Amino acid sequence: MKSKLTFFIVILFLSTQINAQTFKAAAAIRDITPDHLIPISGGMGTPTIPEGIQGKLSVRAMVFEKGDTKVAIVGVDNIGWPAYLGDLSRKKIKGVKPENILIGVTHTHSAPDAYGFPDESGQPAADLEYLTWCANQIAEAVNEAVKNLQPAALKIAVDEAKGKIAYNYYAPRLYDPRMGVIQAIATTGNNKGKTIGTLVNYATHPEILGTKRKLISPDLCGPLYDRIEAQTGGVALFINSAQGGMVTADNRREKGKEANDWDECIRIGNLMADEALRIVKSASLQQDPELYCASKTITFPLENEAMRFVFEHSSVAEMTDYKVEDYSKVSTRLNLLNIGTAQVLTIPGEALPNIGYYLKRHMKTEQPFLFGLTNDAFGYIISKEDFQSFERYNYISRTTMGEMTGEILGQESLKFIEENPPAKK
Repeated sequence: MKSKLTFFIVILFLSTQINAQTFKAAAAIRDITPDHLIPISGGMGTPTIPEGIQGKLSVRAMVFEKGDTKVAIVGVDNIGWPAYLGDLSRKKIKGVKPENILIGVTHTHSAPDAYGFPDESGQPAADLEYLTWCANQIAEAVNEAVKNLQPAALKIAVDEAKGKIAYNYYAPRLYDPRMGVIQAIATTGNNKGKTIGTLVNYATHPEILGTKRKLISPDLCGPLYDRIEAQTGGVALFINSAQGGMVTADNRREKGKEANDWDECIRIGNLMADEALRIVKSASLQQDPELYCASKTITFPLENEAMRFVFEHSSVAEMTDYKVEDYSKVSTRLNLLNIGTAQVLTIPGEALPNIGYYLKRHMKTEQPFLFGLTNDAFGYIISKEDFQSFERYNYISRTTMGEMTGEILGQESLKFIEENPPAKK
């Protein structure tokens, strides 16, 4: 009897240990479309009063777990989501360490102002009640995903996305055409073989509509979500990449004209979705993949007076616990995530394509992902060589934190990469 009991205990222990190390995943969505028209922002400058709504804004979360490590990745339909807003959500998220919660944006130029830019009268235009509600919705989505974690496998692929999707407005071919896709698939129970979530990582500006159309909208990301979810099920996410220096949607037409309507959002969103599913389709299934997440705080000098003014006077920052003693510099967090064969590095702004290529080339993986505008959104990140060097880059130079922003990001990122293990091959 004693030997049988011992055998049962050993089996139970082994089963518990194996289950504790099993890779798990889950995903959840919350609709954050405002129920009334509030000012939208396409970047620094006076917000625009919209006249309607096209499509739905959302927050989309995927949570991964292996052993003691949990990681949450959140995509928000907004132009940028400052850390002080993200921290409102982190305080309400259970079961995931705050430093393992990566909150990025799609960068749609048709979403409510999340910074508190002044309106024409000099007053903040942001709707603080709406933003607080959004922060709660982010927390709810992540908490739901944590509750629903289930054994999963991954399919991961990086390849060139084909077709008329994006180009660089300043230099048409100076952009990264590679698209990264991470897809989680259930491995047990009634959901076995079903898609849990599909994450698409690509560099482009979702600004087909922009503020000129005066519509609250997810832009091309809405049709992308719908297409992927209709084809595969599960939850679709879009996280932007190194799209600075004007990598934008390729909506060019003949004689210098552009298509700036919802039909063009559908065309490009559907094409991106189809390319993502094509790229990931033949990827091998990674059973019980590795999961690793590290974080690091870095500091940038804040030389841009206009940006400093926003930091000092933001009504959005004031409603949080955000406190700064010295506005001559700002600190933010980088994350390095190894998930299966992929490695992910976060960027707290809009890095130009050359910086993106440089970082990817030094990452310890054959499947590099850059999550731009994640954990913070500090404007353009430009190299010191390009800063104020070309007339074409005047706007970018005016909307970056300073001359050394790209240099600091590059140096600190390379150190960060070297300090941590490579992705599993």
